[in-house]
Amino acid sequence: MSIDDYPEWFKKRRTSPQGPFFSDIDRMFHEMERMMEEEFKTFTEKVPKEYVKERKLPDGSTVKELGPFVYGYSMKIGPDGKPEIQEFGNIKKTLKGAPQVKEEREPLVDIVETSTELRVVAELPGVEKSDIKLHGTEDSLEISVDTPQSKYYKEVTLPAKVRVKEASSTYKNGVLEVILPKAEVASKPKGEPINIG
Repeated sequence: MSIDDYPEWFKKRRTSPQGPFFSDIDRMFHEMERMMEEEFKTFTEKVPKEYVKERKLPDGSTVKELGPFVYGYSMKIGPDGKPEIQEFGNIKKTLKGAPQVKEEREPLVDIVETSTELRVVAELPGVEKSDIKLHGTEDSLEISVDTPQSKYYKEVTLPAKVRVKEASSTYKNGVLEVILPKAEVASKPKGEPINIG
């Protein structure tokens, strides 16, 4: 994106001599634009082929379309009073370089814990119940969907041990709910008395 792509009022603001303060801001905006252009270019070069489509315009020319890309986050306050941030979607930020686009979308998942059970709620829009695969262990739950239209994958680490064989689940209006009864934790002995001889 260049300065020519901006509206006239923006171009005037950028090119008007408003003193050193505004010229510094102007330089910052220019640097941010340059960085965003480079980041976007790097990102588009690494997009998987299945996310690049060409569309024919009425005048006969073609234009590239990228996507769909999904990125979001949810934030809640955890039981310890600290914020918990969870990302979802098919874009993952990396420490180096452009974000990675994954084939599977990571669904938004929430875990509600009571004294007797864990309730895992996952948003899986546009999916048939028969396409959802669940696999559980005593401390994790794996949710996956693999169809030509939708691909989801999430491995959820559970905050408590559960009895997987007694789990139940429902799926309605794009929302999956899995109820996992907590495993009873065997009480550990507090030690044994030792005789003094």
